[in-house]
Amino acid sequence: MPLPRFDPGEYVPLWIDPAGVEWYLNPPGRDLFSLNAVTGYGLTPIAIQSRPAARGGVQVTGVRRQARNLTWPVRIRGKTHLEFLQRWRDLAESFALTMWDGPGLFRLVRPDGTAREVLAYYQSGWEGEPGQGQTEDTPTLSLFCPDGLWRDSQPITLSRAYGETVDYLDPFPNISSGDVLGATEMTNPGTVEAWPTWTLTGPATQLVATNNTLGQQFTINYALSAGQTITITTDPGRVLGPSGEMLGGALQRPGSTLWRLRPGVNDLEFTVAGSGPGTTITVTFYPHYNTA
Repeated sequence: MPLPRFDPGEYVPLWIDPAGVEWYLNPPGRDLFSLNAVTGYGLTPIAIQSRPAARGGVQVTGVRRQARNLTWPVRIRGKTHLEFLQRWRDLAESFALTMWDGPGLFRLVRPDGTAREVLAYYQSGWEGEPGQGQTEDTPTLSLFCPDGLWRDSQPITLSRAYGETVDYLDPFPNISSGDVLGATEMTNPGTVEAWPTWTLTGPATQLVATNNTLGQQFTINYALSAGQTITITTDPGRVLGPSGEMLGGALQRPGSTLWRLRPGVNDLEFTVAGSGPGTTITVTFYPHYNTA
């Protein structure tokens, strides 16, 4: 869906409900707009864990990222009560869907076309303001964002197939006839770690994936016929078979860590045993950030 025409200096707030319907929260006109009282889009909240120090004060034992609370007030208007009421109800139901269908996406599109988004649940704010409700209302949306991080609105997806030639300008592994993909570099442009999803399409009998930058590796042992796929997610960590079934036994233990991509360049190495024509590997991840 193309973006409406906005002042080129403005950002565009967009709510995408769990059904995938897009709701612009500051479109042209005065029937629906965001108020200048937004909070919660800055640095990801953290919790500092500590214990008493022997000589007084405390010793910091850890820092953990916390959920984010996003506050976004909007004003809804209509020329008549019924026009206002329909607009108010429709937008309210788009947020209520998160109670049953999981999170929606709150997205901010910047004037240069780049966008970041956060997974969000409706928490409160759509109660109706005192003295309003005839032809306008001013809900102050409170959205609960469990991950706390913002991410790019589009994932990075790269793939290679058996027998393709290697382009040294394209930093992603090639599946060679000798099974060994070799060393490659992959860049995570985000400011925090990214947790990729891998899809391996057969034929294949084993995948060994190593992140030399982190010193971590995982091995998947599973026989795939041509055209069959397995999916490896790293957050949450799981291996799914060709029919979506859990393949907990396919991950070699001990010695396997479903590793992340750190910010910047990651030095990687991959090996696929039993590969042949039709074998492909695809990796997908969203770069994540502390701020919108």
